[in-house]
Amino acid sequence: MPESANVCSLQDLRNYVERMICKIHELEPQVFQMTERVLVRKGRPCGICFCLHGPRSVKFVAIWETDQNTVLLYGSSGERVGRVRLTGRPTLQQAAA
Repeated sequence: MPESANVCSLQDLRNYVERMICKIHELEPQVFQMTERVLVRKGRPCGICFCLHGPRSVKFVAIWETDQNTVLLYGSSGERVGRVRLTGRPTLQQAAA
């Protein structure tokens, strides 16, 4: 697992998260649906929760949190399986719109 990744746009972030989830869990990229939800703290957007809907109704989650500009990756049972710091900074306003 890389310690950092250069991600500059929201679409780059989506693609990166999908690739990492698929790599970690040995899934074929672009086969399963991925949804996302903007996370809000005290009325302000603070990140995005990505959910890859895998085989047999298994869900894999990644959270991009803006304060630390990191992506936290979780397995199907909720355990953290990785953390990657982003060197670029995607724009959260595009997702909140």
